[in-house]
Amino acid sequence: MRKIEPAPHFGGWLDRTMKSDREPREIVFAGNLVVDRLKFVEAWPKFMGLTTITRQESALGGLACNCAVDMAKLAPEAPVRVLGIIGKDALGDQIIKEFSKYPSINTEFVARAGETSFTDVITTPGGQRTFFQFPGAGALLGPEHFDFSRLNAAILHIGYILLLERLDGPDEAYPTGLCRVLDMARKSDILTSVDVVSESGDRYKRVVSPALAYTDILTINDMEAEGVTGIPLRNAEGQLNRDTLEPCVRALAELGVKKWVCVHMPEVAAGLDVESGKYMEAKAFHVPEDFIKSSVGAGDAFAAGLLYGAYRGLPFEKALDEANAVAAYSLKGSSASDAMAPLNEVLGEMERYRA
Repeated sequence: MRKIEPAPHFGGWLDRTMKSDREPREIVFAGNLVVDRLKFVEAWPKFMGLTTITRQESALGGLACNCAVDMAKLAPEAPVRVLGIIGKDALGDQIIKEFSKYPSINTEFVARAGETSFTDVITTPGGQRTFFQFPGAGALLGPEHFDFSRLNAAILHIGYILLLERLDGPDEAYPTGLCRVLDMARKSDILTSVDVVSESGDRYKRVVSPALAYTDILTINDMEAEGVTGIPLRNAEGQLNRDTLEPCVRALAELGVKKWVCVHMPEVAAGLDVESGKYMEAKAFHVPEDFIKSSVGAGDAFAAGLLYGAYRGLPFEKALDEANAVAAYSLKGSSASDAMAPLNEVLGEMERYRA
């Protein structure tokens, strides 16, 4: 296994907290462990209408699954640990079987109870998708499942906020159970990172905002950023308003994010290096239409690319650009992670599509 160098961008933080035997520290992905039941349709039907399913597939989904497999493919030398709950059923067996294909993924902290969470993902031509989610065993995940004394963790990436029933709920000493988990992680010298699920409603400010005070890295999309801050990023026609991008990113940082804020969208990735105060944008990669099979998992691919940059100690601007490339590359797969490849291969191919 190739040695992982310390992270100079974080002041040697990774090196200072490694075990005395110099064992590489892990990237822990926690939260939703899901099986995606993918259905590709001719068109989205009108209410009470009918459409044709052209093909269907089954694949892993949810943050913990997608990011873990993406990381295992991007960087086989980086040790990955998955933390969450799956069912005692065939779908749970499917998740464990898929993880077993990757030597770098450790599933010791995957518990089993009830029914495995699944999502029906309906994809229309052009890659647009709609989700129907069954929470299942994932709703049982609580602070007691996070034993940081047994984790040799460098980074904890957890989500999706708004889809973690117990962790989204109140805690006796914190605004939410997730706030407790993130605070425990930071007190254990673990870099914390979160992601959010897109939804319509008023829960963003009530559930997401408190967690950001315990977060080092935030990775969300434009819809989620608008939900948290209340700052509109698109007009009525859906066009991006670039004048509000920087104010929105800075407003997210003001909620307490400590290191990096990232808002990704098809047109651009906007970010803030909180410690320096520098705002920046990474241009999109313009891939041809026939390159795109599905956008499912693109947000998790972006997060995996960004976190691998943090793990290696890259400057934020470089990590943001790599994350954009990884997300764009993921579009060539029909499921969340099936297209992913080693990072040098991803960057080499995506250079052809740089704007």
